[in-house]
Amino acid sequence: MALERTTRTGMVLPDVRGDGRSLRATWHQEQQVVVLSLWRNNVCISTFRLSADEVPDLITFLHHALDEAYDVARERVERLEGPAQAG
Repeated sequence: MALERTTRTGMVLPDVRGDGRSLRATWHQEQQVVVLSLWRNNVCISTFRLSADEVPDLITFLHHALDEAYDVARERVERLEGPAQAG
């Protein structure tokens, strides 16, 4: 999945479903918020303002979710590879 930087303070992440969907995240220093916006092609569909104080909670959530996903994937690979290595 490609990551596109819009500016020094923003990024665009394409939706895995395609069809011109994307998430844009921009940092607004003057307001101390991160604006998350949903886009379809060049049309903004919705926005959400996240206080800078809440950003660490979002990062922690994403970090833990990825850790859990990696653990599950690692266990699955170990189960699949385990019998082949024992023989």
